[in-house]
Amino acid sequence: VEHQASVMSDWVLLGLIAALVMLLLLTIFGFVVYSGLFTEVVVSAGSPPVGSITLAYKFRVGPYGESGQLFTDGCSISSKLCSIGVYYDNPHTVAPEKCRFAIGRILSEGDAKPSEEQIKRFQKYGFKIFSFPAPSHVVMATFPFTTPLSIHLAVNRVHPALDTYIKERKLCAHPRIEIYKEDRIYFVCPLARQGDFYVPEMKELERKSRAAAAEAEDAQTDITGADTMSETSSISMEATTDSRDTSVATSILLPFPASRGREEADNRSEHSYSESGASGSSFEELDLEVTGEGEGAPGPLPDMGYTGNQEVTDKWTKEPIAAERGEE
Repeated sequence: VEHQASVMSDWVLLGLIAALVMLLLLTIFGFVVYSGLFTEVVVSAGSPPVGSITLAYKFRVGPYGESGQLFTDGCSISSKLCSIGVYYDNPHTVAPEKCRFAIGRILSEGDAKPSEEQIKRFQKYGFKIFSFPAPSHVVMATFPFTTPLSIHLAVNRVHPALDTYIKERKLCAHPRIEIYKEDRIYFVCPLARQGDFYVPEMKELERKSRAAAAEAEDAQTDITGADTMSETSSISMEATTDSRDTSVATSILLPFPASRGREEADNRSEHSYSESGASGSSFEELDLEVTGEGEGAPGPLPDMGYTGNQEVTDKWTKEPIAAERGEE
């Protein structure tokens, strides 16, 4: 009897353990689902979810994973404000240590002005103040922001969807702006006036980069030009000598000058250069989809998304994004 009671107690214990494990797994599964695991990612083009904003930010150059600490810094100063992240480089085409981003808090929206107290408080901890205008048209998507896990799910699900949408429509949409507002994460990619969303530090880096590229191109042009002139002079001297020798021999052997052969050679030389044709790609029309109370009108967007020969692969265009950022 005692043996049977011992066996029964063992089975009861195993059953309780199995039930607890099942409850734990169901809890984890429910948590992940609540965080947005099965949320459908819908990408659209239209009016932005926010207007002009004034933000307090910190600018960094380095792996995007370091953004988590900056989010924490902003939250520790004021937990009631919305967080914002601006990511300028595609981490799949730019080395992690060279990626540029700005993280901060939104101090005010629209016509509202931030208080002097807020500005001084953020400046005290090393934040800088800057304003973004209201973008006219954007590529955007949203994702639920219910748990810290939502951030990781959003980064790994929304960015690939944005990449596909932008690539299929051949748009120029950058930088990537993330706005954490209440229980939603808004992913916004401006389609026009992208430079307005560059903080001063980013503008300065871009200016230096263009200046360095221009200097390198000028130096390469000078070197190439000098080499070309040297080779041309050498060939010209050799051709002159050969021409004199040939003309003497030809005048003796032939009853008429050999000018026809030289003309044919000159003609062949003229047509030996390859002509490069430039092909332009027309801008594809987008059906503008507007959320909220705004109204959208289908049609081409004015003076914005395009590809042509513009090099924007480093600024979020074609490669899938899978880089994880730190939790807020």
